[in-house]
Order: sequence, then C-alpha cells, then structure tokens
Amino acid sequence: MNRHRPMSPDRNRNETGGSPGKGGPLLLAVGKLRRPHGIHGEILMDVLTDFPDRLGPGKEVYVGESHRPYEIIHMRRHDPALLVTLDGIDTRESAGELRNQLVYVYADGLPDLPEGEYYHHQLMGLRVEDEAGNELGVLEQILVTGANDVYLVRTSDDKELLLPAIHDVVLEIDIKQGKMVVRPMDWY
Repeated sequence: MNRHRPMSPDRNRNETGGSPGKGGPLLLAVGKLRRPHGIHGEILMDVLTDFPDRLGPGKEVYVGESHRPYEIIHMRRHDPALLVTLDGIDTRESAGELRNQLVYVYADGLPDLPEGEYYHHQLMGLRVEDEAGNELGVLEQILVTGANDVYLVRTSDDKELLLPAIHDVVLEIDIKQGKMVVRPMDWY
C-alpha cells in the first residue's frame, strides 16, 4: 500500500464537492442522483465515495448547489450504484426533480484514515518543496490514474509540474504545516 495514498470521497474529479460559502464547513460530494426508480420516490445514485457504507438510513445528506438537507430513509445496493429514498421524496415526480444533482456530506464526518493516508481535500493547496527546502509551487489538482495518482503543482511562474504520488517522489506530507516535501524525478 502506498504510504501517501490519498483517499477520495469523490472519485470523479470533475464532480467534486465544495464549501457552501467562504469560511463555511467543507462539504464533499459522495454521490450523484440519476433517475427515479419505481413510483414511490426511490432514486438511483451513482457512488462517488470510497466509503458508501458510511451512508445509510438516518444519515443526513445535502443535495444540490443549495445543499438542501435530507435524511436517508432507505438505501439498498443496485450495483454499481445505490437506490436511495430521501425524507419527503415519496413520488416518482419529486424524485425526478433531484435528477443530476450531487449529494454531499460534511468532511468532518468522514472516518479517520490510517497514519500516512490522506483525503484529497486535505492535500489540495499544500505548499510543495524539494528536499533542499526550495519552494516548487502549490498542489492544485490531483489526477486519478490507474496505477497511482499524479499531483499537479502550479509553480510561481504559472507552469505545471506533474509529480507521481509514489514513495520515491513524495517524501513527506505535513498537513499541519501545510507542506509536502518531494524529490522530483531526474527529468524535472
């Protein structure tokens, strides 16, 4: 297992969660509502989280850009997605009104990860330095690939530096200090 392996509550990087306002609590996307299923308000939800088991009856979620709160009443697997019933949504028509909206949870409700593993949102914005302490830039984006993630670092001269998220390159992550120490590949 990659010691610096980030975990993503939002697998599809084009559909990430965000804060409801400047300085507000961080919300992260965990699902995307698709289409009604049946006539009693059930709706198909694509899963965008590594922790779908943290969702379930009684869990409060926030839907759409307005982050409207709903309680999950019922949930069942419909591989690879889930079928969910939300409080107050009890007809096919009311479920249809939620089509294509993201489902969010508060980041502070996410489970703790083992030491050395991080959520993507914890890494975004970190200062990136080399071993000698030279600032390389700021972690701007995480590209999810099949083998390992790739960190896109924006340099002070507005260039992009791509760093594979592997042991040989990522030497240290210090969330409290807001920095990442890396050893760029020889071709840098």
